[in-house]
Amino acid sequence: MSLVTLDNIYLSYSDAPLFDHTSLSIEEHDRIAIVGRNGAGKSTLLKIIEGGIMPDEGRRIVQQGVRIARLEQDPPAHLDLPVYCFVAQGIPEVGALLSEYYLLIGREGKSPADEARMMEITVAIEHEGGWHYEAEIYRLLNLIGLQPDSQMADLSGGWLRKVALARALVSQPDVLLLDEPTNHIDINSIIWLQEFIAGFRGAVVFISHDRSFINDVARRIADVDRGVISVFDGNYDAYVAAKQEALRLEEIANADFDRRLSIEEAWIRKGIKARLTRSDSRVRRLKEMRREHRERRSRMGSVNMRIDDKELSGKIVLEAENLTFNNGEKDIIKDFSTIVLRGDKIGVIGANGVGKTTLIKIILGQLQPTSGTLKLGSNLNIAYFDQYREQLDPEKTVMDNLAHGKTEVEVAGRKQHILGYLQDFLFSPQRSRTPVKALSGGEKNRLLLARIFLRPCNILILDEPTNDLDIDTLDLLEELLGNYQATLIVVSHDRYFIDNVVTDTWYFDGSGRVIENVGGYTDLKEFLAKTEQAKTENTSKGSGDGSSEKTRASQPARRERERKRRLSFKETRELESMPEEIEKTDARIQEIESIFAGSGYGSESEEFKKNIQLEYNTLTEKLEWLYQRWEELEAIANA
Repeated sequence: MSLVTLDNIYLSYSDAPLFDHTSLSIEEHDRIAIVGRNGAGKSTLLKIIEGGIMPDEGRRIVQQGVRIARLEQDPPAHLDLPVYCFVAQGIPEVGALLSEYYLLIGREGKSPADEARMMEITVAIEHEGGWHYEAEIYRLLNLIGLQPDSQMADLSGGWLRKVALARALVSQPDVLLLDEPTNHIDINSIIWLQEFIAGFRGAVVFISHDRSFINDVARRIADVDRGVISVFDGNYDAYVAAKQEALRLEEIANADFDRRLSIEEAWIRKGIKARLTRSDSRVRRLKEMRREHRERRSRMGSVNMRIDDKELSGKIVLEAENLTFNNGEKDIIKDFSTIVLRGDKIGVIGANGVGKTTLIKIILGQLQPTSGTLKLGSNLNIAYFDQYREQLDPEKTVMDNLAHGKTEVEVAGRKQHILGYLQDFLFSPQRSRTPVKALSGGEKNRLLLARIFLRPCNILILDEPTNDLDIDTLDLLEELLGNYQATLIVVSHDRYFIDNVVTDTWYFDGSGRVIENVGGYTDLKEFLAKTEQAKTENTSKGSGDGSSEKTRASQPARRERERKRRLSFKETRELESMPEEIEKTDARIQEIESIFAGSGYGSESEEFKKNIQLEYNTLTEKLEWLYQRWEELEAIANA
């Protein structure tokens, strides 16, 4: 049964409509992920479903009695308010009364006026039949693990998300709308949210760029692309395959249309003879084809990112020994020892507030360790991506934040006009002249990446680079970092991103200990599960204090890497493309051998013979290398 239906909706704020006569239906118990490029209209679509925005044309049909609640993209922070009151205010009609009553009942030394007001509120709530919501508020706060009198101003980003979710749920909605629910929260909170949604009785429609979250939660994908909503059954992996096939068929259809249009255009230009014999219906069809061609909307271009990583650092990039940092209350980092070598790609993982950014600041020299030593290698050029975007001046334009008044920038040793460079990061000339304070979160992240990649660097430190980036940009960033030859340290809660990019992980367990492990998030998860199982078995035998696991966890991952290594993102792509590359190279070699054996070879010029022989020698060497490389990658993949 359909709870909400958007039927043939049309909405436009410019020449290109945001939604162009398209439809969507939300069924009972649905789990729909809305995906699309930044600016495609995903958040607007949620607001249309909620009823906050009405389409210019088409219908929004809501089944009678259906309640809809929406979790906003950025829950308010620094409110001088108990969490009970914030959650209560999500209830229509009686929410404000429940909030006021909670504040009054907790007030010391109540005046007669306070007592009178409490009586008025009691009567009003009873009249609306709203007291049952009080029990629901306490149930939800207990579920997320917060006391009713906890202050909003004291909460971290992850806790703010949970409280905002409780506010959305307190009215017991049939349809729950979530706008980027995983942004700025740690992996444990993301997993908690996944489990919570799994137990939610209503339908859930959400926007997310977290591909692991989409894979685990979604049953259908609503793709917003060039004004059209296309629905694909299955999770994210199924959607990617189906979307690629849809785009392939679209390219074929467009090519066929363009071929037919060129034939009709040639016909109309033939002159008198054609005009005497042409049919009016064919002319009308041509006019219709011209109109259709003009209105065709091409896909937005892709980000074109490059990093200048040609300058090599020393073999040892950094070496930490018994590194400890105390914030005055406890050890945030305790006795951490490691060696990072040139070319390592390190993923830093852990809950919010456990010390990940602190460690980055120590590496950058912005903080000094309480004890222990940190030695940086030679010839280091560090580029740093700051999750809070403090490197950007909000009052300056996009151009001025990059070029500081100049018209050209140097990219990988070559001069390029600033507008051309910014177009590589999807900034139009008009958008390039916009102040940074007017940009969206995704645009600010793209700008900061554009600024960082201008600098030659041989160690790249990224603190939460994936927040607010759309999936297409994330895929390209992953490929770029996979090809990056220098050293990478990246802090991220994006499990999919970590798995595709890094070779090792540093896991902050919350006690100050940093655990090293080979591989990405999936490998870390398996290791932690095995460690916990071994600890349980030791406890049940009455013989263990977990010391063997502690020893294993604290050992540098370098020794294990000598025995085990996963394929990197770049190597995986390389292995997939190698059979086709071998086939093409071998086919060309056979063509040249046929030329050698042909009867006309002797009459060819000396320059031709020299060039064809040089090509043959190059290709045979390449083929031999390809076979060796293929065996090497296969061995790693099957290890």
